[in-house]
Amino acid sequence: AYVEQDLHEIYEGEVRYARDAFEGLRLMDALMGIKRKVPGAALPPLRQRRVPARPALLDVREPERTGRSDVALDNPVPAPPFLGTRVVKGIPLKEYAGWLDEQALFKGQWGLKGAESIESEGRPRLRGWLERLHTSHLLEAAVVHGYFPCVSKGDDLIVLDEDGGERTRFTFPRQGRGRRLCLSDFVRPEESGETDVIGFQIVTVGSRIGEETARLFAADAYRDYMELHGLSVQLAEALAEYWHARVRAELGIAGADPDSVDGMFRTEYQGCRYSLGYPACPELADRAKIAELLRPERIGVHLSEEFQLHPEQSTDALVMHHPEATYFNAGGRR
Repeated sequence: AYVEQDLHEIYEGEVRYARDAFEGLRLMDALMGIKRKVPGAALPPLRQRRVPARPALLDVREPERTGRSDVALDNPVPAPPFLGTRVVKGIPLKEYAGWLDEQALFKGQWGLKGAESIESEGRPRLRGWLERLHTSHLLEAAVVHGYFPCVSKGDDLIVLDEDGGERTRFTFPRQGRGRRLCLSDFVRPEESGETDVIGFQIVTVGSRIGEETARLFAADAYRDYMELHGLSVQLAEALAEYWHARVRAELGIAGADPDSVDGMFRTEYQGCRYSLGYPACPELADRAKIAELLRPERIGVHLSEEFQLHPEQSTDALVMHHPEATYFNAGGRR
């Protein structure tokens, strides 16, 4: 309604809102039909604002708390298989395709609605694309990952060097209320005298897939472009999930993993993976620190001045082994 009422009133031309790329295509088809005077061609009616009546709320405020959260400090610290970084290239598609979140692909990326369209249209298209990717060598899956000693101090996570000195430092936001969680709480505090361990990873499916999607776009093959682009993004995420599972296994905490992939997507495991830009670690500039630790140029990944990873189909993350580590929103006052 903000777009189709507020902006529509002040913009001299036509302005419409599309929930996803496929709805955008339908809008463009309707516009072209109107331009070509196709009988019956018309834009859908403008969305109307619906503001439901909201009951009055009591102003019950939780008392402000200060200090660290109540996260446990006595969990075992696992022994990593190595300290430092390693590069793995040429990961076959079959190794990580099973980690593909099909619901996110079909509904989020491809805009399919309902089980019938997913079964009749989505799955056959997915099988065709996976077969094409398998035979065309468009994917160049690679990972650079590593384990580093670390401690925490307040809201800071301090990555240590081989001699125990500070190598780099991340400062994370803390919840203003509730448990007052902060990512640093999942790491042994400096004053404990113990050293913890943290994992970092950057994964990519390479640049060739981006070149192919650009070619499809230039050829006006918009449906193929959107399907392949959406699939490549989800395959990068599948590769990240696959490698995350390997990290949990290397740290000896995979015993808590669920039996199904759906359970994995619901994070029913120990050892949470946090990607920069999300509520618990929103500072994208911290990507420069991860890049300094992992040197992702060794797998063809580079960081732009805007702290975006290139190729686009790449993701970075840090992995916390603490059993209480979970996703949370650190918004609000600190």
